[in-house]
Amino acid sequence: MAEAFEDLQQAVPTLTFGVEEEAEKEKAPEKTVVTTEERNQGMAQDAKLTPEEMAQVDEFSKQIDLSNSQAIMNYGVGTQKKMADFSEKAIDNVRTKDMGEIGNMLSGLVTQLKDFEVEENEKGIKALFKKGGNKVVALKAKYSRVETNVNAITSELEKHQIQLMKDVELLDRMYDLNLNYFRELTMYIIAGKKRLEKARNEELVALQKKAEESGLQEDAQAAKDFAAQCDRFEKKLYDLELTRTIAMQTGPQIRMVQSSDTVMAEKIQSTIVNTIPLWKNQMVIAIGVEHAGQAAKAEREVNDMTNALLKKNADMLKVATIESAKEAERGIVDIETLRHTNEQLISTIDEVMAIQKDGRAKRAQAQQELVAIENQLKDKLLQAAKQQ
Repeated sequence: MAEAFEDLQQAVPTLTFGVEEEAEKEKAPEKTVVTTEERNQGMAQDAKLTPEEMAQVDEFSKQIDLSNSQAIMNYGVGTQKKMADFSEKAIDNVRTKDMGEIGNMLSGLVTQLKDFEVEENEKGIKALFKKGGNKVVALKAKYSRVETNVNAITSELEKHQIQLMKDVELLDRMYDLNLNYFRELTMYIIAGKKRLEKARNEELVALQKKAEESGLQEDAQAAKDFAAQCDRFEKKLYDLELTRTIAMQTGPQIRMVQSSDTVMAEKIQSTIVNTIPLWKNQMVIAIGVEHAGQAAKAEREVNDMTNALLKKNADMLKVATIESAKEAERGIVDIETLRHTNEQLISTIDEVMAIQKDGRAKRAQAQQELVAIENQLKDKLLQAAKQQ
């Protein structure tokens, strides 16, 4: 699965516009709008863009040609496609992982351990004295059979643990790759907004002024066409912002899956290094207690030996019960981890809602401006018709 992400790996974000577009040779005069600049700075800070990358954004914004409809339609599509490919490969990775199989193995392990129980009724400890050596032989045979099954399950659990740790490492790479897409989309959006700001505040104003001065219909139409191009480009930037939001949400989701894999791997490790050795030790102790019972039976009365063995088993039961209670009370997920995960998800939802609200406000404002522009154009065209 790791090889599947190699073709998506990318060292630093890169921006492309069209196929054969060339950068403008003369630097256009800068016209700073405080709200837009602050918004762009905020996005740059969120994506942790370097000064070199911001310089690349400034240079790239000059290459954007709003009159190139094909290039505008494909603006940022490359990164969006990489995001789609990334999501598909991540889904394939989840589909190939059967966590239910691990749960079944752990359940099977519990069943095997329960299968080896020394009964405490008349067929249990008391019967050890009656059957003597035959009971020890049966006990060893039962232990050997259960141990074989447990060892097989342990081997499979170790394989799953190795796979889980590989998945954790892979998820780290996926997180870095998603972060790179997030930064690249941010660069596209900031560059596009810079270019759109310049187009509307300078070029569109110039075209509208020219149409007003000349009174020619073709000049008015040119201004209207350019305004429509700006509007289409703004919608394209909005689509990129939606994709950027998805990339932002994917980061904590990857970390959540990674955390689950880590917890499961640690649980398997605890089972292998704690539970199973403890069980084997207790089985050895049980057999040893039986041997001691047979030796004591030859030296002392049955009742005295029975009392001694019951005391030993009671002590052993106490130790086993206390150890089991301690293991049962141990938590597998830290409350701080759950609190952090919850805070991150809540923060993500708040940011998404803020972005959506801001987007709606911008579109509403743009629609009002568009209506005003069209009304101005209609008034001018009517005025020009009356003068002819």
